[in-house]
Amino acid sequence: MNNVMLIGKPAIAMAVLIGLAGCTGYVKKADFDATVAELRANDQKQQKEIDDLAAQMQQRFSEYDAKIAAMAGRIRVDTIAHFGFNDATLSEQDKPLLDDFAKTIAKSAPEALVTVEGFADPAGSRGYNMRLGQKRAEAVRDYLVSTGGLSADRVRAVSYGEATNRQVLKGESGENGQPNRRVNLVVDFAGASNAPAAPAAP
Repeated sequence: MNNVMLIGKPAIAMAVLIGLAGCTGYVKKADFDATVAELRANDQKQQKEIDDLAAQMQQRFSEYDAKIAAMAGRIRVDTIAHFGFNDATLSEQDKPLLDDFAKTIAKSAPEALVTVEGFADPAGSRGYNMRLGQKRAEAVRDYLVSTGGLSADRVRAVSYGEATNRQVLKGESGENGQPNRRVNLVVDFAGASNAPAAPAAP
């Protein structure tokens, strides 16, 4: 995992190399090697910080029904909040985990971008489920900002609706579909400028 380049690093490397080239039209091998070595060292340092924070979150959130996964430049927290059928109201039982999450991010990664991903079960139309997933994501985002104290410009809400490839239980809705009616969180250490584009609601 430590060898994976973070999102946006190739573009940064190219800009640095162009800058190093200046008016001479070429880059010295020593300058190129030094730049690549510095980028790799920064990648490794950041990935270690991500791995350490993910381990801390695993331990801290072990009492909750949440799965923590460290990726290149990101930490994903799956199954962080569930919702009733056709509802976007945040339940009281999910608030303690969100409180702990906000405290952990505010202390350990205040500059990270947090993406709240909203999902719906496959009941209803695709457009309706996109809107419902967005409302769920916004409910969690608003809670993290108003109660958790996270910066509003560092927390965004997106919807994946009923996206088949993201369903926990394929095709399930109603009473059996609660695992599909959820919100996940992604902590992006690469920053807002390098974050992937959010899916647009119809």
